[in-house]
Amino acid sequence: MGDGSLKIIVSNNFKYNISWRTAKNRGYYIMDNNKTSIYSALAANLLIALTKFIAESFTNSSSMISEGIHSTVDTANQLLILYGLKRSKKAPDQSHPFGYGKELYFWSFVVSILIFGLGGALSIYQGVMHIREPELMKDPFWNYIVLILSLIF
Repeated sequence: MGDGSLKIIVSNNFKYNISWRTAKNRGYYIMDNNKTSIYSALAANLLIALTKFIAESFTNSSSMISEGIHSTVDTANQLLILYGLKRSKKAPDQSHPFGYGKELYFWSFVVSILIFGLGGALSIYQGVMHIREPELMKDPFWNYIVLILSLIF
């Protein structure tokens, strides 16, 4: 496909080539195969999670452990999106004659459930625990370290 054309496979029996410009003019959605942004977000979320867990070990702060878990869930979400991208590239077969392209949307949906489900449940749990046993804030030094390192990552 070095001639600048895009190969469109509608089914196993129907294939045609069109130019990128024609695909854009017809409104076809062309997904970029560049995963750099996903890998960058994965690395950043992993580093931020590690930073929050380290800060929690020094401060024994429940909010830091909550944030560390949140960043770990974000890291897992990036992995699920990469998995969905891989699965969506599978060629059509007998059970999926139009391919697996829509599977990316399924894994994106799973990611949204994880974000809202786990995040909401953890927030409710932490809220109830702090109502039952309130705790005064101690030295905020480690909180600022986490904020600065999160900005860097």
